Amino acid sequence: MKGHRLLTAIATIAVLLTITTPAQADGIIIVDPPPVPIPEPVWLTILYHRVTVTIEDQVATTLIDQVFVNEHEWEAEGTYIFPLPEGATVSNFVMWVDGEPVEAEILEADQARAIYEDIVRRRRDPALLEYVGRDVVQARIFPIPPGGERRIQLEYTEVLPVEDGLVRYVYPLDTERFSARPLEECAINVDIRSADPIRAIYSPTHQDRVFIQQEGEYRATVGYEETDVLPDQDFELIYTVSAEEVGLNLLTYHEPPDDGFFLLLIAPTLEVDEGQVQPRDLFLVLDTSGSMEGEKIQQAKDALAYVLAHLNPEDRFNIIAFSSGLQVYASTLRPASEAAEASAWVQRLEAVGGTDINRALLEALSQVDRERPVVLIFLTDGQPTEGVTEVDQILANVEAAAPQNVRIFPFGVGDDVNTILLDSLAAERRGATAYVRPYERIDETISAFYAKVSAPILTDIDLDFGDIVVEEIYPYPLPDLFAGTQLILVGRYRLPSTSGGGNLITLTGEVEGKQQEFVYEGTFRTEGGEEFIPRLWAARKIGYLLTQIRLHGERD
Repeated sequence: MKGHRLLTAIATIAVLLTITTPAQADGIIIVDPPPVPIPEPVWLTILYHRVTVTIEDQVATTLIDQVFVNEHEWEAEGTYIFPLPEGATVSNFVMWVDGEPVEAEILEADQARAIYEDIVRRRRDPALLEYVGRDVVQARIFPIPPGGERRIQLEYTEVLPVEDGLVRYVYPLDTERFSARPLEECAINVDIRSADPIRAIYSPTHQDRVFIQQEGEYRATVGYEETDVLPDQDFELIYTVSAEEVGLNLLTYHEPPDDGFFLLLIAPTLEVDEGQVQPRDLFLVLDTSGSMEGEKIQQAKDALAYVLAHLNPEDRFNIIAFSSGLQVYASTLRPASEAAEASAWVQRLEAVGGTDINRALLEALSQVDRERPVVLIFLTDGQPTEGVTEVDQILANVEAAAPQNVRIFPFGVGDDVNTILLDSLAAERRGATAYVRPYERIDETISAFYAKVSAPILTDIDLDFGDIVVEEIYPYPLPDLFAGTQLILVGRYRLPSTSGGGNLITLTGEVEGKQQEFVYEGTFRTEGGEEFIPRLWAARKIGYLLTQIRLHGERD
């Protein structure tokens, strides 16, 4: 059965996700044996773990701030261990004792041990730091009373490796085995400054949990924060720098005789001349069912008013409000000059009735002009409850009705939306999805998103890999690219028998309505490479297969 084959494929792919290389732990305190022997090793509790990173070109400075708590009934003494990246140098180490900072000395191991033993006899915290092995830092911690804390700050500097314009930063964050309970807070903030334009930014380990913001071409910030968590893997960040208008970087992994895996990062910095933006048609499809009543419907109205106020002079638009039935602003597309009148019409809408998503989308698509770019913004807070309610049928109907020039941007409001429907609509129509949580404002989210997608930089993207055979690419179809966005593409590859791995990659797409071509040199490895890529590809494929099961069921 098809469903069984899909589930078997998922189980097989899941094996890839479990293949990991051993990770070093971040800063931990190894506790000396307690007065009464305990069979299992004991650990202190890490209250919080905060990391601040500044990267200027290739030089990274990392400041670590940790608080350890002794929740045992005895006085705890131990050794603080931190594995430094290869080639890193410690610039500062401070232990906080009774609220006062005590700076450590960096000494030779024998000298540090002698001083420590002398201080032990006087029962004082030495906060001495010594190197244990080539890349490990050690400090003796003495002693922490029951319920007591020790705050430790460590700063080190390293020069990051750069290969083909790709810069890599790794922070050891594996604490799963080394805290008595989950951390109340774990946070990493990275400030990147570069003399060369920054293109793509990607975290192989935490991409779905990081916040990335580019501030112009030469600066970016990356933030990661979780609460009540036991981190179980290192934090890895890669970013690319390039003077090209469209940055493209290729990472691969190959373990013969199997096919290889690749990761392609595409980040455009082309600038769109506001005077050259193509006139387009905009459809605003708004859910006015009863569940939108109150603050939600008013915020949605304000969001539509923002969009209408920011139409370009040559744009056209229409508005479809839907619940159990439809309310259509006009029978045909209207000029941007009518935006104020349309905004007043939107303010008179009321939230009542059910949710006929299929009918609303088909009404908008029936008015599409195939000769102009079309943007369809679709806002809903729920599930389809009237008319056609099967998700796969709605998707099939949209696919049949939507020409290639239509881009769909769904907005899900609240926690009850059908994410499979919204994500599939966006993926199949080369758009993007945004979700607004109950505590977030609809108008602010939509206005910010619209400002970004209102002028696409690169559309109708296609890639040619020459003699390299590529398969099982995700995402597909390739989405359009907008200012400040990037495309992260994963797939499998097979080398021709005569290839040494070197190859030309050709990227084509439309810029301001005109076809452009960008050619890059890429190397598909014949062996070895980036071990995280197979796991990333497996996760993407599992997501795709699960979506297919949810859409089509486990049928033949």
